[in-house]
Amino acid sequence: MRRCLMITGMACLLVVLIPCYVSLSFWAQRSISPALLRNRLDPLGRSRETHEAPPAKPLIPTQEIVSALFSKRNFSSSESRSLETWNRFRDLVFRSAPGLPNGAEAVNEAVFAWAELAREIFAEKEKEKEKEKERENGTPKTKENQCPYSIRKMDAAAVNGSSSFKMKIPCGLVQGSSVTVIGTPVGLLGEFKIELVGAALPGDPDPPIVLHVDVRLMGDKHTEEPVIVQNTWTQADDWGDEERCPNPLSEGEKVDGLDKCSGMVGKEETAMATPRVASGSSKQVPFFPFRLRRLAVTTLRVGAEGFQMAVDGKHVSSFAYRERLEPWLVNAVRISGEFRPISVLVGGLPTSEDFEHVVDLASLQSPVLPPRQPLALFVGVVSAANNFKRRMAIRRSWMQYDLVRSGRVAVRFFVGLHKNRLVNEELWNEARSYGDLQLLPFVDYYSLISLKTIAICIYGTEVVVADFVMKTDDDSFVRVDEILDTLTRFNVTQGLLYGRVKVDSEPHRDPDSKWYITQEEWPEEKYPPWAHGPGYVVSGDVAQFVRRWHRSGRRKMFKLEDVSMGIWVAEMAKEGVTVQYVNEERINVEGCEAGYVVAHYQGPRDMLCLWRTLNETHIPTCCAKR
Repeated sequence: MRRCLMITGMACLLVVLIPCYVSLSFWAQRSISPALLRNRLDPLGRSRETHEAPPAKPLIPTQEIVSALFSKRNFSSSESRSLETWNRFRDLVFRSAPGLPNGAEAVNEAVFAWAELAREIFAEKEKEKEKEKERENGTPKTKENQCPYSIRKMDAAAVNGSSSFKMKIPCGLVQGSSVTVIGTPVGLLGEFKIELVGAALPGDPDPPIVLHVDVRLMGDKHTEEPVIVQNTWTQADDWGDEERCPNPLSEGEKVDGLDKCSGMVGKEETAMATPRVASGSSKQVPFFPFRLRRLAVTTLRVGAEGFQMAVDGKHVSSFAYRERLEPWLVNAVRISGEFRPISVLVGGLPTSEDFEHVVDLASLQSPVLPPRQPLALFVGVVSAANNFKRRMAIRRSWMQYDLVRSGRVAVRFFVGLHKNRLVNEELWNEARSYGDLQLLPFVDYYSLISLKTIAICIYGTEVVVADFVMKTDDDSFVRVDEILDTLTRFNVTQGLLYGRVKVDSEPHRDPDSKWYITQEEWPEEKYPPWAHGPGYVVSGDVAQFVRRWHRSGRRKMFKLEDVSMGIWVAEMAKEGVTVQYVNEERINVEGCEAGYVVAHYQGPRDMLCLWRTLNETHIPTCCAKR
């Protein structure tokens, strides 16, 4: 009896205490500063104040890299053509790559990417045998496109059923891609995060965060006003420097010509524009693009220099890309916190053509070149792995010149590996289909373009033997006939650097500059003459000099690719070679102007339009002024 009374009493006490505890917890949250509440954990679940940067992953031993990247594999002769530069890059991987930012890591990551791709290549060969049987039986299966143009998820909150949402982006992002999130901030604080995340490498517990957008409607420890905080995170470097909006210090700073933080954000407006003030009040309050329990359409766009964020159609902020955190790396969008997503749409994605059903495939395939084929001009195009559309536009435009189709001029794309297996598979299929890709044994990063320039010189002097070697980008339209005619008229066959030549330029010493150069990297006050990267030509002996110097290990790497070529040419002059700099004003480095020989910043549609206009009018006029 006594036990029953005790149990009954405890039950009653719990009935009284539990509601009190819940009530106290609620009022504690209301009374504690939002700044204290919101600074408990970072997006990876760790204390913001105490977490330390994890140690960098050790590099793979040299012998293991050699075995993984350069061991012989049973590839067909057509497959091996895309590895002609790869197989000549063995020494350079160890001598030159570590001298560039992220070079050693890029080789390290390539070991995993190549092993994964190689497994898939040989597995696919087994599948091909099965497909052959299906064709014989008359029941072939259509292969699904692994890199779709767009993906979407409707009623995202209901589908996910939790406080967080994640959607895979199969083949990364490219310039022009966009991520649109439609939803409503909810909860007590209305704090939520939208993140673009990459793929974690084997051994990494968390993936890198390429863009972290943290919306804090109740402010934080720095301010009581609403604020947007943008940042990045990697396993090796931890959190970067956060960028805040509004932020008076960023006034006037731009990315892709757009304000880092729009002047509208934080600017006072009348109370009619916000539900935070009682109806009828004329009180002025700061404008903020997000509001509690109000639907918002947020779009993140991929620009040339960084991400742009717009809310309800209005530009809000820009965020410049950071080293090793480029848009091609993104493989998922992640939403967490006090936010109810309704739908997520990702569009403008890199997508490859269905190679099996390309009607004009034969006219797009590059002629097979015999070993050490003499050429008048070799053109190396620097391209990123998932820039499928740009390469297709070049194949259908200026690669259709008779000079290229006849084999007097050869064009090849130089591409590093991607961290994403699906992208590498599509890249391999593209290489087999068109015969114009040269894969390189490192994962692509912007800081490694100098390695691609060396690869172009190697191909132009060892795989083929070209009188002239040109480097260009996959968003450049090149008038191949006019370039060759101009070189012939100049009649300079040795020591030549032809392009938009820059003289007496100085290194950028501002640490915030994209082109920042330390005193250690370049101690002199000025650079030697150099030509802008969208398109320049060197004579064959210059390309040979670059190849020899880097093979010998004597040449220190420099991360600015176009300046690098100017430095190498200057080194030739020091050895007694007569060099000539030919400035070509018709090489447009900032867009397109009438009379161009090279037009830069041309998208796939622009490329096709320029080619059509050139064929119809025989006059180099522009389609869209940029």
